[in-house]
Parts: sequence; C-alpha cells; structure tokens
Amino acid sequence: MIQKNKRAWAWIPTLYFTQGLPYVMVVTVSVIMYKKLGISNADIGLYTSWLYLPWVIKPLWSPFLELIGTKRNWFLGMQLLIALSFLAIGLFLPTNIFFVTTLACFWMASFASATNDIASDGYYMIGLTEEKQSFFVGVRSTFYRLSMVTGQGLLVILAGFLENHYGQSDKAWSLTMIVTAALMLLLTLTNALLCPKYETSVSIVLDKPGSFWEVFSSFFKKSGIGTALAFILFFRLGESQLVKMAAPFLLDGPEAGGLGYSTAEVGTIYGTIGVIMLTAGGILGGVLISRHGLKRWFFPMVLTLNIPNAFYALLAITGTDHLAAVITTVVLEQFGYGFAIAGFMVYLIYLAEGISKTSHYAIATGFMALGMMVPGLVSGYMQEWLGYDGFFIWVVLAALPSLLLLKYIQYPPDYGKKRVS
Repeated sequence: MIQKNKRAWAWIPTLYFTQGLPYVMVVTVSVIMYKKLGISNADIGLYTSWLYLPWVIKPLWSPFLELIGTKRNWFLGMQLLIALSFLAIGLFLPTNIFFVTTLACFWMASFASATNDIASDGYYMIGLTEEKQSFFVGVRSTFYRLSMVTGQGLLVILAGFLENHYGQSDKAWSLTMIVTAALMLLLTLTNALLCPKYETSVSIVLDKPGSFWEVFSSFFKKSGIGTALAFILFFRLGESQLVKMAAPFLLDGPEAGGLGYSTAEVGTIYGTIGVIMLTAGGILGGVLISRHGLKRWFFPMVLTLNIPNAFYALLAITGTDHLAAVITTVVLEQFGYGFAIAGFMVYLIYLAEGISKTSHYAIATGFMALGMMVPGLVSGYMQEWLGYDGFFIWVVLAALPSLLLLKYIQYPPDYGKKRVS
C-alpha cells in the first residue's frame, strides 16, 4: 500500500470540486434550465425533487463499495458516467421528447453522483492520516463551494449569454450541458492522473452476514431517536420548498407574479454572490460553535435559516424588483442557510456518534435528504395554488415545527466546543 498523504494538495481540490459540480447541476441548475424551457412550476418541483432520492437511499448500497473493487475505481467510473449523462442531456435537449429523456439522464447522473460521494469520502479517509483528515477539511469544503459557484454561477451565466446570442433557450442549454460534460470529463482525467492507488482491487467477505443490518438497526435504537428524526425531517421544511421556487420566482415575469430577471442575472445573483454568502455563513457558524458550543447558537441558527423567507414574501407581495432589494434578500437567505447548516451538521455528527459512526452518519444525512425531497415534491403545486405571495407566506409558517422540536431534542450543551488543553 502506498504511504498515506501522498500528493494530497494535488488530488483533494480536484476530487471535491468534482464531487460538488454534478450535485449542483442536478439539484439546482436543472430547475433553472427547465424553467427557461417552459416547464411548469408544478412539474419542476415534482420531478426535480425526485432527483434527491439517490442521496436519501445511498446508505443502502454504500456497503457494496467496501466489498467490491476500490474507492478510486468507483469514483472514476461514476465521474465518467456523470460526464456521459450531461453529454446525453445536451444532445437530447433540442428534441421534442427532451423532458422525459433529460430527466432520465439526470436520474443517471444523480445516482452516479451519490455513489461518487460515497467513494470519494471513503478514499479521503483511506488516503489520509487522521491528523491530515482534519487539516484538509477546510480545503475540501472550499473547492466544493467553488464548484457551486461554477455550476450555479458561471455555467448559468454562460447559458444566459447563449440565450441572448442564439435567441433559443433549447440550443443555449444544449451547448451549456455539452460544456459541462467536457468539464466533467476533464476533471475525471485529472483525478485519474493525480489520485494515487491506495487500495488493491479485492473483494471482501463479511465475517457476519447480518452485520450490515445490525449496524443499520442500531441507529434506530438510540435514545430519543424519534424526536431526533422528526427534527431532521422538519428542519428544512420551509427552505426545501423555497429553494425549488426561488429561481422560478426571479425568472417569471410580473404577469405571473415573478420579478422578470434574466438567466444571466439569476446566475450572477444566486450562483456567485449567494454562494459566497453561504460560505461566509458556514464559516461563522463553525467558529461560533467551536467557541461556545452548539446549545448557545442552535436556536438563533434555526431562526436565521427561516427569517429571510419573509423577505421573499415581502418581494412577492409588493412586486418589488429593485436590484438592491433582491440581492439583499438572496444574501440574507444564503448567509442564513450557511450559518444554520453548520449547526445542523454538528448535530448530525453528534447523533451518529458510536462504534458505527460512519454508517450512522450516512443514515442521518439520508434522512436529511428525505426532508429536502418530500416537501420539494409539492412545492410547485403549492406555488401554483397559492401564487408566489401566498406560497412564500406558507414557507415562513413552515418554520414552526422545527422551532418547536428544537426544544425537545437531546445533545450536550457544549457539544462542538473546542477543548482548551
């Protein structure tokens, strides 16, 4: 086996950039693309929310990545499959059956992306010592965020430029997806060159056939797990619906209750400024938890996640399309999300503690994804039923369950606080 930590500064940035790009394309950019191609908000919310499913159920097939082949082979294979999926999306977009065919390709990309996440994280833990794993957390997070800026920002801006150039949304997004496929292929080749072979390709036989199910069931035997799972599912109830309809709200014209912004403007506001503020919120949240512990900041974090939703309601009710007001709303929303998710992830780490922490963390994040998927399924129908103004008021009210459940979940008050030696 090759010595650990080899070329870490070379492969960690590209590996985690490659992990983030397909996720943001599947979950966020697909919404903008379908909106510009004339798909209804109801169908956008329903069908793109189903794309979360692979991240919900990935704990079910994650053991197979331990049993067959190597993590490196798995993530390289999945990254190549993602590149081919985006290429197929680009080729199918100009056709009359683009919606069904591109959704099928997005499904393929989402399953490959979820599997790539498992393999990449496993490779990270195998290829680095425990000390270096902690050291490179900031590096991997930074390049993951940069991939979001690339997908949600630069690629959406490119699509907007091509829309203006060609006057056709289908051709513009077709070329954008082909560019995305080329970028994914380049990243796959880069990872193949930079990532050392830490493992040998062998199949492993479990000593106890029932061990996986024992690990899985032990998660549900934890103290207070019912309340904890309810909190996880409801934590993002409002935000999970807002994130599906925020871009359509900005893109729709005033006659539909929207603000009438262009694709390039949405890419700039949401994909660049928004992601920068999301990152800043996450950094601040982590710093404050490390200083004072989770208990002191968890309630303010839940508030910060949900209060900015009221600003969307205000924009919709008043019809305000002033750029400063829109940017302020997106800045507050994204910063609040980053700030709150820092506390939420620390809570999930606490919930996963024990002998099977890796598997239990995967289960916990699966429930987190379920909490994003299910509300998102109905978000488009809710928006069409209530209008944008009524929808955003509903999103504000959706914060109440998490605020109530926060009082009853169990965790040490100083959990996450940095110990002074």
